[in-house]
Amino acid sequence: MVWALAHLKEKIRRKFLGAKSIYKERGLRAFYERLIWFIVVRRNKYNSMLRYNIWLFRQKSNGEAKKSHGLTPHDLKGLAGPKISILTPTYNTELRVLKKMIQSVLDQTYTNWELCIADDNSPRPEVKEVIGEFAKRDARIRVCLRQENGHISKASNTALALATGEFVGLLDHDDELTPDALAEVVKVVQRQPNVDLIYSDEDKISKFGIRFDPHFKPDWDPELLLTQNYVCHFSVYRVSLVRDIGGFREGYEGSQDWDLLLRFSEKTAPEKIVHIPKVLYHWRAIEGSVASGSEQKPYAHMAARRAIQDYFYRNQISAVSLPGYGPLTKVRYELKSQPRVSLIVATKDRADLLERTIMGILSQRVYLNFEIVIVDNQSIEKDTLRLLESFSKNPKIKIIKFDQPFNFSKIYNYGVRVSTGEVVGLLNNDLEFVDEAWLLELVSHVVRGGVGAVGPLLLYPDGKVQHAGIVLGMAGGVAGHIFKGSVASEPGYMGRIHCLRQVSAVTGACLFVTRRAYEEVGGLDEENLAVAYNDVDFCLKLTQAGYRNIYTPFTSVIHHESATRGFDTTPEKRVRLQRESEFMKSKWNGTLEKDPYHNKNLSLNREKEIELA
Repeated sequence: MVWALAHLKEKIRRKFLGAKSIYKERGLRAFYERLIWFIVVRRNKYNSMLRYNIWLFRQKSNGEAKKSHGLTPHDLKGLAGPKISILTPTYNTELRVLKKMIQSVLDQTYTNWELCIADDNSPRPEVKEVIGEFAKRDARIRVCLRQENGHISKASNTALALATGEFVGLLDHDDELTPDALAEVVKVVQRQPNVDLIYSDEDKISKFGIRFDPHFKPDWDPELLLTQNYVCHFSVYRVSLVRDIGGFREGYEGSQDWDLLLRFSEKTAPEKIVHIPKVLYHWRAIEGSVASGSEQKPYAHMAARRAIQDYFYRNQISAVSLPGYGPLTKVRYELKSQPRVSLIVATKDRADLLERTIMGILSQRVYLNFEIVIVDNQSIEKDTLRLLESFSKNPKIKIIKFDQPFNFSKIYNYGVRVSTGEVVGLLNNDLEFVDEAWLLELVSHVVRGGVGAVGPLLLYPDGKVQHAGIVLGMAGGVAGHIFKGSVASEPGYMGRIHCLRQVSAVTGACLFVTRRAYEEVGGLDEENLAVAYNDVDFCLKLTQAGYRNIYTPFTSVIHHESATRGFDTTPEKRVRLQRESEFMKSKWNGTLEKDPYHNKNLSLNREKEIELA
């Protein structure tokens, strides 16, 4: 009882010191965001733990475990491949979990491996004794007992020096691999021999052995990697490239694997990075481990930002890494100049909405090189006509008439044609701008090399999420808005509401793109997608042309959705929506079924909450 109270007291003390440090260094807002993160994560922890274990049970009971989380004897027959060296630095590891870690490697169904353990001069002799006992039992366990403590980067490099395999996998001293982890990795190598980096999904495991908090990851996303180390565990690298870049760098302890990943990614190509959408790694959540809370190692956040800043420096990118939401980082790209931006606003009546949108654009003083093109689609209300007349006197505003039936694609294509900017912004007339630097943030991404469409976090007037990126396959099988209806101040699944990341598409309600890219893919489809899905189709065309589409949470805009023309609820509109939906499914057959930025283990049935499939 006394021990339990002392343990609780120490835990509370650590939480308090962590909170105090955040408040002192980053201010009240950062303290509030971290508090929200902590409350939401803790609140959801036990519900999600129960749901996840029910899901695991169902996977096993319906036979999916054999397909998704293991290999059949037939799969293993004749499975020959490269030697994989597993790197594990140890230090004062709890004996119980140390044994479990080593046993999880011994239990691998693929046998061509070696476990390279570098003990970082653990003061407790029994740690070295346990390691030595296992090494005597199996010659594949290679050990180096360091004579001085050098921290995790030095210890990891010592383990790397022991490696003789073609690939190295990273395994922490208190975590576990699933029995089929290496076999799944080798299957990828056999399919794609030139692969350089393989990473899998992961979950956490409690001190009682209960699995929880699965991290079902997207495919390779270098944008997301600058906000969080989503790759993390289990990651397997081609050893020659790891040695070429000098292994793990000292001074980045706590985020040394993130730093390694950033440097490694510069030496390979995206097509040589493969994601296995299966949990192959159990991250143990114990006191002092990052798995039990990111506040456990606050120095890791500083190291991560240094690693990201170094990445910018090496690649001559004008950007800065800043503290982000909760434990996340934030990236701000710097513009050396302000290219001319054409803001295309389609409207029909509703002077109140249009005035708020236009005045919101004109009132910002951060980005001044822009023009506004208002495309009036048959307005008849006197208030609107008077407003348009007054706007026509402003040299920054151009008003053009579109005297045809409503066709979103045709209206915006027309607006783009008569505009003059290097960058084009498609805007609804029911937007409310609350961030002074919203235009600067969006343009700073658009002008980066290889970027296609960019969209911000859109909020409903009540502060809930309307848009945080579009996921293929949702909303009847075409596409839908992920996190729609979620509370914007909460993190969302794995913090993704607040992560800069690649997405398959962004909404046309606020979409920015270079004129060159817009014209290259032919703009919006006027013939087949007059109203719905034209933004999704446009973004997929950009992807097909080699561009990447980006969602940024670092600016938010209030969207009074469909306030002008309403929702598709009439019989006539439903027929049109169905027709456009069928066109999308036919045109993008095979693409809509797999969104690379949405894991197949996550459901497509609900937009608001991320659920297990």
